[in-house]
Amino acid sequence: MPAKDIFYDSVKQALLKEGWLITHDPFSFQFGDAELHIDLAAEKLIAAEKDGQRIAVEIKSFTRDSLVYEFHLALGQFLNYRLGLAEHEPNRVLYLAVPIDTYRSFFQRHLPKMAVQHYQLKLLIYSPTKQEIVKWIN
Repeated sequence: MPAKDIFYDSVKQALLKEGWLITHDPFSFQFGDAELHIDLAAEKLIAAEKDGQRIAVEIKSFTRDSLVYEFHLALGQFLNYRLGLAEHEPNRVLYLAVPIDTYRSFFQRHLPKMAVQHYQLKLLIYSPTKQEIVKWIN
C-alpha cells in the first residue's frame, strides 16, 4: 500500500470539519488485474436525498523540486483512478487535493491550467496549516 502524503491528515481533518463522513481510508478496489488505492473516500448525506454525495480524494503535497514532474505523476494517477472509478463506482466523484500555495502559483501556469480544463479535473484546494478546504473546483 502506498505511503500517505505529508498533508494527508490536514485534508482528512478539513473534510471532517465540513461535515464529510470518511467511509474509506484508503479507498482500495480491484480494476482488472491492478489494485488501486485512492487516499480517502467520503460521503455527505443530503437531507432531501436518499443517497448523498460520494467523493474520492487523491491528496498531493507538491513538495518536490520539480513541480512539473510531480504534476505529471499526479495527473497520470488521477486519470487512472478516474477510469477505475468509472467502472467500479461511477457515482463517486474524484477530486485531486492541492495545497493553496501550489494552486495560487503553479496551477495558474499554462500547462496545469490547460490540463485541468482539458481533462476536466476536479480540484479540492486546501490549507495544510489551517486544515481547511479553501475552494472546490468542479
